Amino acid sequence: MGKKVVITGVPGVGKTTVINQTISELASEGVEYQNINFGSCMFDVASNQGLVQSRDEMRKLEQAKQRELQRNAAQFIAKTEGNVIIDTHCTVKTPKGYLAGLPEWVLKELMPDIVVLVETDEDQILMRRMGDETRIRDAEGYRALCEHQQFNRAMAASYAMLTGCTVKVVVNADNLLEKSVEELKEILR
Repeated sequence: MGKKVVITGVPGVGKTTVINQTISELASEGVEYQNINFGSCMFDVASNQGLVQSRDEMRKLEQAKQRELQRNAAQFIAKTEGNVIIDTHCTVKTPKGYLAGLPEWVLKELMPDIVVLVETDEDQILMRRMGDETRIRDAEGYRALCEHQQFNRAMAASYAMLTGCTVKVVVNADNLLEKSVEELKEILR
């Protein structure tokens, strides 16, 4: 059946960079993982329905529509065989508050073996976001990022309660990508 590993982190923490490097290095060892971006699955459905033109618009959709998109993405991912990394956000900051990235109906479809939180210092996240011209992100300060990372930890604990999975934090500090990748490789082997 394979492992199902959810890897999360606030926007700008570098989770996708850590995932891509880890998958590449594990593949050279003969350990294969398929990387599925949960938001991309949701975006494909939303854009096919004419609801959005960019991924960043999805968090501003009505909650009922966001739930439907989450459910559709989870059903697709749950059918995927082999080792799977689900690259997603633990929570999504919306105008009306935090939305669980993996609500109960999504978790029951996915049944992950582990949830990995990629974190780093909030100042580093701010600098990374300022340098990323490929995304349109809401402006957040240091305190808001602290709150978001703390909220992600609380939500990851609730995900573990619902599924019986474990939760692990991997720190992706500036100039220490190799350390983060090594830690993630140990988790995924």
